[in-house]
Amino acid sequence: MRFLILKLILKLRIETKRKHLYKKANDLGFTHPEVVNCSQKLDELLNKYSDSA
Repeated sequence: MRFLILKLILKLRIETKRKHLYKKANDLGFTHPEVVNCSQKLDELLNKYSDSA
């Protein structure tokens, strides 16, 4: 049960980070360092989610 809750929280964090990334990319451009950093953070979250599957 706890595992499922943690996985749900991780999924919500991924969706939030994805929305944040899209907004930053739209405002700053895809190659801006802030966008690249945000993308890397999203990748980390996605890897954690994938490893927990």
